[in-house]
Amino acid sequence: MSIVPVRGEDIAGAEVAWFAPLCSDDFQHLGVPEGQFRSSWANTSRIAQRADELGFRNILCPSSYQVGQDTLTFVAGMAPQIKRMNMLAAIRCGEVQPAMLARTVATLDHMMQGRLTLNVISSDFPGQQEDSAYRYRRSWEVVEILKQAWTQDEINYEGQIYNIKGLSTDPVRPYQTGGPLLYFGGYSPDALALCGAHCDTYLMWPEPQDMLAQRMRDVHAQAEKYGRTLDYGLRVHMIVRDTEAEAREYARELVSKLDDDKGREIRQRALDAKSMGVSLQSANREIADDEGYIEPHLWTGVGRARSGCGAALVGSVDQVLSTIHDYMKMGIRAFIFSGYPHLQECEIFGTKVLPHLKTVSLAHEYGRVPAATPATPLGVGVRR
Repeated sequence: MSIVPVRGEDIAGAEVAWFAPLCSDDFQHLGVPEGQFRSSWANTSRIAQRADELGFRNILCPSSYQVGQDTLTFVAGMAPQIKRMNMLAAIRCGEVQPAMLARTVATLDHMMQGRLTLNVISSDFPGQQEDSAYRYRRSWEVVEILKQAWTQDEINYEGQIYNIKGLSTDPVRPYQTGGPLLYFGGYSPDALALCGAHCDTYLMWPEPQDMLAQRMRDVHAQAEKYGRTLDYGLRVHMIVRDTEAEAREYARELVSKLDDDKGREIRQRALDAKSMGVSLQSANREIADDEGYIEPHLWTGVGRARSGCGAALVGSVDQVLSTIHDYMKMGIRAFIFSGYPHLQECEIFGTKVLPHLKTVSLAHEYGRVPAATPATPLGVGVRR
């Protein structure tokens, strides 16, 4: 039984996604850069193509500045190469004027024949710091303008930040009815309010299961105010091997060359380094045991050398599958996995675990994509 109501209770399965390391170096050993793993078109596009071949349903394409590639440019470049899965493109609200962003997204959606999804983010811009309430207000207005652009003949919007009057939307209709699904992650009261009012899937970073359950209840309470129900997702790293001992040994190896000062430098360069969500990931490390575990298979060592998502599921194939099923019983139906190095771990998870999971494309299940399109060729949204 789900902890909270979710959209479309009859959906059988979960949307299982991988991660494109656009805005962080890939590593064989955390904190030790190696040329072949740097964030580059060659490396990251190869990861995305392999995820598509293996049957992942989506891939997160994040946004940052100091290390990385431009998100929407990358998605556009991959559009003709990705044959089956969706792409989850991060949009940093306010970075592009909202009407122009609506047009860009509509163009990408047609290029991908409805396989575009969006991750709404509200982080600071490079070289700037703004009040959290202002950033979330800006995101609120951007999302409202996007929805007008995708569903109405004109944009007529009067907000605290944006004012647009009588702007025709004739060229900006997306491929998907109503536009791409909106995924969102954030922990402040303003963030939860925005998600409850306007977004489709609330994304969480790894925490103990009782804390995840409370996050879901808090977001559901916000959505209820608007007569809405949402989906819930989890972004978490993955270390899966044939045995638990092998998985734990690989986790130890991954941080075996990490200098903590270098790890701190990597964490602090991120644009979200001072966010509430990042501070909660740091708090997880404080309560972990001597090896970094806060639950039997949830390891916080990854967070020593990256901002944002800071923990990994570590265990055997059966243990990882069991944990994923536990999350699904809670009502979590979107997963974004990753691992170091990303291509190797994509291959391992994609061959050892993914074939045992029933997967769906949420956009297809909710009717955003016309039924007679090749957008979900795996059939009825389910991969067995």
